[in-house]
Amino acid sequence: MKIKGRVWVLTDAKGMLIDDIDTDMIFHNRYLAETDIAKMGQYALDNLNGWEDFAEKAASGDIVIAGRNFGSGSSRQQAVDCFKSLGISLLIAESFGAIYKRNAINSAMPILEAPGIRDAGYKSGDIIEVNTENGLIVNENDIQFQGRAFSRVQRDILTAGGLFSYAEKMGPGN
Repeated sequence: MKIKGRVWVLTDAKGMLIDDIDTDMIFHNRYLAETDIAKMGQYALDNLNGWEDFAEKAASGDIVIAGRNFGSGSSRQQAVDCFKSLGISLLIAESFGAIYKRNAINSAMPILEAPGIRDAGYKSGDIIEVNTENGLIVNENDIQFQGRAFSRVQRDILTAGGLFSYAEKMGPGN
């Protein structure tokens, strides 16, 4: 599968890719009363310094690039669902927090690990295409970076629409 979209590279005031973006920065606990996934997008990243207006600028099909340990912290599912609500097509990070990674895959939110992507030179506004079968990331200027391909299980869960749908498809004895 290929995913193409406009990129948001989550950088700090010095232009450095941000590491350790935790679930509270992605979806702050003050919004936990919101249970409608369709409304969660408006709060995406509004507790991340410099990115408080992300939800107002992001569009369906956009791609987010972050540093190491993206989604660390709590098991807050809303931190995945807020991106789904906005229609974000892919999250790319050097690494993901273990619980966040599992939550994203289980809920069919495409994520791609790309260690070292901070050195690729991608900038917010670039259009990139990602081949999830082999992990290759290419922008419109043909700057290429090799991420990690989706695992077979990740692809199968994504294709099924989530872990529960995947389990139903597999059925007993499969």
